[in-house]
Amino acid sequence: MGTQRNTTKPNSRAYRPQAAAIRAALVELPAEGCTLPVPDLPKSREWSDVEQDRWSELWESPQATQWDDSCRGTVALLVQYESRLLSGDGGTAWVAQECRYASESLGLTPKAMAALGWRIADGK
Repeated sequence: MGTQRNTTKPNSRAYRPQAAAIRAALVELPAEGCTLPVPDLPKSREWSDVEQDRWSELWESPQATQWDDSCRGTVALLVQYESRLLSGDGGTAWVAQECRYASESLGLTPKAMAALGWRIADGK
């Protein structure tokens, strides 16, 4: 039988950080969402009312508290991808894949939130 692994050494495969340390590293996002002003939509095209509503909805989400202006392009692309997919106009597998990538990069999926260390606060 081999030597027992030391669970206190970070380089050991048996090392597991304490659950409290993991919870402490999480960023608590406000359940009520982001209260900052919603940025203007890019002027590159005409946006439908549904797209404008989705833009506002995304920028008022809890995840938006972690975004800055550099995310505007990704949010705009996500709105366009979702619009194409939901309208049936050009909703290809490529568009669906790009939509997923944009959602994950913005932390909008449970998997992405976990990877980024985000969780939505209990809102109590």
